[in-house]
Amino acid sequence: MNTEKFNVADIFGENVFNDTVMQERLPKKVYKNLKNTIQEGKELDLETADVIAHEMKEWAIEKGATHYTHWFLPLTGVTAEKHDSFISAPLPSGKILMSFSGKELIKGEPDASSFPSGGLRATFEARGYTAWDCTSPAFVRQDAAGATLCIPTAFCSYTGEALDQKTPLLRSMEAINGQALRLLRLFGNTTSKKVTPSVGAEQEYFLVNAKKFLQRKDLIYTGRTLFGAMPPKGQELDDHYFGTIRQRIASFMRDVNIELWKVGVSSKTQHNEVAPAQHELAPIYTEANIAVDHNQIVMQTLKRVASQHGMKCLLHEKPFAGVNGSGKHNNWSIITDDGINMLDPGKTPHENIQFLLILTCILKAVNRHADLLRESAADPGNDHRLGANEAPPAIISVFLGEQLEDVIDQLISTGEATHSIKGERLETGVRTLPELVKDATDRNRTSPFAFTGNKFEFRMVGSRDSIASSNIVLNTIVAEAFSEACDELEQAEDFQLAVHDLIKKYATENQRIIFNGDGYSEAWVEEAEKRGLHNIRSMVEAIPAMVSDKAVALFEKFGVFTKAELESRAEIQYESYAKAINIEARTMIDMARKQFIPAVMKYTKELADTVNAVTAAGADASVQLDCLKEVSELLKETREALRGLENVVREAGEKEEGPEEAKFFYYTVVPAMENLRTPVDKLEMIVDKEAWPMPSYGDLLFEV
Repeated sequence: MNTEKFNVADIFGENVFNDTVMQERLPKKVYKNLKNTIQEGKELDLETADVIAHEMKEWAIEKGATHYTHWFLPLTGVTAEKHDSFISAPLPSGKILMSFSGKELIKGEPDASSFPSGGLRATFEARGYTAWDCTSPAFVRQDAAGATLCIPTAFCSYTGEALDQKTPLLRSMEAINGQALRLLRLFGNTTSKKVTPSVGAEQEYFLVNAKKFLQRKDLIYTGRTLFGAMPPKGQELDDHYFGTIRQRIASFMRDVNIELWKVGVSSKTQHNEVAPAQHELAPIYTEANIAVDHNQIVMQTLKRVASQHGMKCLLHEKPFAGVNGSGKHNNWSIITDDGINMLDPGKTPHENIQFLLILTCILKAVNRHADLLRESAADPGNDHRLGANEAPPAIISVFLGEQLEDVIDQLISTGEATHSIKGERLETGVRTLPELVKDATDRNRTSPFAFTGNKFEFRMVGSRDSIASSNIVLNTIVAEAFSEACDELEQAEDFQLAVHDLIKKYATENQRIIFNGDGYSEAWVEEAEKRGLHNIRSMVEAIPAMVSDKAVALFEKFGVFTKAELESRAEIQYESYAKAINIEARTMIDMARKQFIPAVMKYTKELADTVNAVTAAGADASVQLDCLKEVSELLKETREALRGLENVVREAGEKEEGPEEAKFFYYTVVPAMENLRTPVDKLEMIVDKEAWPMPSYGDLLFEV
């Protein structure tokens, strides 16, 4: 166990080219120009970039770096990077210089032909560009490759279309900044110059033994178990949740924290989650684009450090059937450059007119674009999780809590809110405990979009997904609502009267989206249908929202996506779904053919030999014979289900790529996969453990 002592304050951000480093190393004029670019979007000239690049290189070399990379987020769902050394052409003396120019800092040129483009680029059109995102600081990553200078970048095609997650995210941040400032100006705020979405992404994950992981093809190829019967004990005792962290896991968490702190990720919270072998990490909030980058760093670090500890980190949304899956809670708020949280209701929300307008604008945005928000969390793994009594339902609703719901009810019924529910004292019945004041409202873990004091928590994001998509949608739909409110209020003769009327109007028109009850109940499904709310159960059903006329108009209005970019992303989504399910189905076929059927056939021979031996000895072999018959029947069922899956996978290969293929996989291949899993899981409960060809759920979940 690593017991080395350290001071967090000393190591935090030591590998980040942050503001402190820039002030120390850059000439004052260069530093000022860079800050103007970061804060106000002013163009950075090449001369300034050359100075920054030189100092960044010198700093990185001092950290041991030999290479740099433009680190970007293509539409693969993971990060991408191409490494170049700082070595320049050899000198006549045979020595070399270490150089890094402003041009190399600002622009890179990875081959774009093999990244998903959804038809925006032909496969022979290879050129793409990475552009430095100076608002997200560069950092040095230290791993088995040594030290590498990582420069966060955006990625676009030769013809200018966004081929990544970062570019539209930055566009959406500009959109909400502009519209939020308009709204603030209406309320007399002339000092705030910038509004930034602030995000904190809680990350759930599983840890399993690396040796056992490598004995399961399904985990290797797909990240989840495609077969597996539940062990005698699961999560029903709730004893793992917030339980004492085992020493091996605590050592892993310590090393993860150290690695994250060094690169400026403010990892704060860690604990055991509900399912056995499941855990969670949560950072402190930061600007949306930095939060997106940090979450990618978190996922990469979890995987890398787990391997160093003889474990594997599973980020799939549903790695084990029968126990909780993993998600990501995307906590979102909007903050001014002078520290005002625009989602802070204050002690008397009913008197906070600016907050009430912002709140009702958000209700309007979520109500109008619920399908788009649901699509932003669409993922093949999330199909197994959403609505399964462990995650929010697939129906988008907003939880406000008792205090704000009461204020909204007052606005709707009388047009004016006159009071706010106050927090009461908590009666514990124990005199030695300190007096506690309850919050004015409880929390609701079943709500997909919940107000939690001074932020909204979007709880639907999948555990392995980038949080970029959800924040792009949130930023843009709220920008639209702010824009429409400002359009109306800027023309009003009596602002105070107009803003009160608008708040009541928005509250009344969008109250159907508010729900504070149990999102897991069947009663809510029925009630949501009566309210006309979407219940989009699968990724395949969610994708069309991305290319609806409503979505195209929204994104084009604010320059976040063009219609072509949206259509390309929809095509990529359909293709990604089909490929993911195809890999899972082919893995099941491979495992059934090469592992389960041969193992069970061998076991039936042992049973048959036992029956014959017992019978020959003159004893009753009925128990052994019953067992043989049961196993043989399940083996036959397995073989028939295997043939059925093989047939539909073959048929899927004949479908046209796009919606037709994806729908066939969802409606036909996925049920065939379940048909194969069912008898195999039953066999696992009967066949001798020594004869079973891979580790069980019990081995994976309880023997980390």
